[in-house]
This record gives sequence, C-alpha cells and structure tokens, in this order.
Amino acid sequence: MQMRARLEALIDEMLDGQIMLDEAVAEFEKLYIQKALARHKDHLSRTAHILGIHRNTLSKRVNHYRKQEQASRPVKRGRKNKS
Repeated sequence: MQMRARLEALIDEMLDGQIMLDEAVAEFEKLYIQKALARHKDHLSRTAHILGIHRNTLSKRVNHYRKQEQASRPVKRGRKNKS
C-alpha cells in the first residue's frame, strides 16, 4: 500500500496544479518507458517484454516521444558571416 499512498499524494498535488488527466497519463507513460529503457540499456525487445507490450508498440511510442521532443526544441539559427 505504500505505492498507493505515494500515488494519492501525487494525484492531490497534480489536481491542485490543475493538471489534466490525459496530460498526466501521457507524461507518466513517457517517463515509465524512458526509465525502463535506461534500466535495460535501450534494448527494445527486453524492455518491451518487461513492460508487457509488443516490441513494435514500444518502438512506435519511443519514436513518437522523440518526434515530440524535436518539435518542442527551438530552432537554432546560425550566425551570418559578415565579410
């Protein structure tokens, strides 16, 4: 029950911060997958097995998260050479 108590405290904090359910679920899934991948040294098949999902499903989600991260990064613009 220790996990349940920690989750309840986190949920209270998130509700106080007016975080929407879909945002909370998406962020939880993303972090859960990232931690699992790190624990298994980015080995997709092993991580998918541990998570109880198909390797292709995991691969699609990882690619989706990477695209999201790339889209949220500001575009770097190089300096113009003044000659």
